[in-house]
Amino acid sequence: MKNVGFFPGNILIPKEELLPRFSVVACDQFTSQPDYWEEVEERTDNNPSACHMVFPEAYLGKVDFDGKIAQINAAMDQYLKDGIFNEFPDSLIYVERTLQNGAVRKGVVGLLDLECYDYHKGSQSLVRATEGTVLERIPPRVKIRQNASLECPHILVLIDDAKKTVIEPMGEDLPNLHKLYDFDLMMGGGNIKGYLLDREAYGRMAAALGKLGDKRAFNRRYKTTGQDVLLYAVGDGNHSLATAKECWDKLKKKLTPEEAENHPARYALVELNNLHDPSLQFEAIHRVVFDVDTDEFVQELLAYAEKKPSKGRKTDSAESNAQAPISPQKFTLVAGGQDQKVTIQAPKHTLTVGSVQAFLDGYLKKHGGRVDYIHGEDVVRRLSEEGAVGILLPAMKKSDLFKTVILEGALPRKTFSMGEACDKRYYLECRKIK
Repeated sequence: MKNVGFFPGNILIPKEELLPRFSVVACDQFTSQPDYWEEVEERTDNNPSACHMVFPEAYLGKVDFDGKIAQINAAMDQYLKDGIFNEFPDSLIYVERTLQNGAVRKGVVGLLDLECYDYHKGSQSLVRATEGTVLERIPPRVKIRQNASLECPHILVLIDDAKKTVIEPMGEDLPNLHKLYDFDLMMGGGNIKGYLLDREAYGRMAAALGKLGDKRAFNRRYKTTGQDVLLYAVGDGNHSLATAKECWDKLKKKLTPEEAENHPARYALVELNNLHDPSLQFEAIHRVVFDVDTDEFVQELLAYAEKKPSKGRKTDSAESNAQAPISPQKFTLVAGGQDQKVTIQAPKHTLTVGSVQAFLDGYLKKHGGRVDYIHGEDVVRRLSEEGAVGILLPAMKKSDLFKTVILEGALPRKTFSMGEACDKRYYLECRKIK
């Protein structure tokens, strides 16, 4: 069987009575709402929890970074010593996550082969980033992972399986599967159920992945010629997966080929989802700008938007191969609690988010300030009333994702979100990486 890039692994799950306090939402959520994380810390205080194994980004620049990393590594080692996990060797886990709106997201947790992944621009690898990777965000994350004994992922990886041949069949016989967990997630995260899958189930799944990744079928599907197969697109956790890749590339230089073949750090634990799962809804990731002169910022943004296309202009988008002028793009500016509809007359990118981000990068480099990436419109509006400037962006169509990445490369960073912040993946399954 050819390498389909996704495998069973030795998966650790906290003991049943620990799960409600152990499982917390991804560390890159609620970054401008420190009260959320303060409540999580209160709920998990003196309890084994993923909260003590990750670095919530809401705390970046506000706590001792090196000291926090030491605490994270110590917590992982202590949890292993205390035996808080049950281990399930050579396994996959079928997951059903009931979201806040009642929809059920289906997935399979397993190992993604980092040798099949390249996050750099122009990659033609089997696994690809869907958004531009901000290289300066990787070294701090490497410092967290490089000495960690465990990984506990929030990474969601997508397949474009319109016929639902890979993930959905894994859940067709739930009464005969061994249920591993079933509990309500804290802080409005809904419910999650997990079921053990064995090698036989993996064989069926791998066969379906092999058909989905057939190069001739792939090019017919996307009406392309000679393109290398994109089987897995990173939906959430792009920088976490890039960090795992960076750590692996450094480590394997010290290993023999035999050691590297099956070293645990060669793989990253992820949840695989189908793009065609009805529960998966693409939400826009909005921008909120802090520490700028509001009037000056608004004037420059409006001037940028009102520039007319020059004659014979070609797009200067790094993400686009198109040569024709791009149609005007619309977004909503929120300042002082007031909305203003804005149209970019001469967009620089094929997506509105890319054109807005190009302005923000230039403005912040020149004038200072900082930008945060927010999922909910209500949070953007509240922050704008407190002195920040908000930019509400349209969501992209999820049906455009794979073909856009295939033809144009990675999207501008923070282009889309798969659902609201509370629906993001919660840390739960773990794996030894040392």
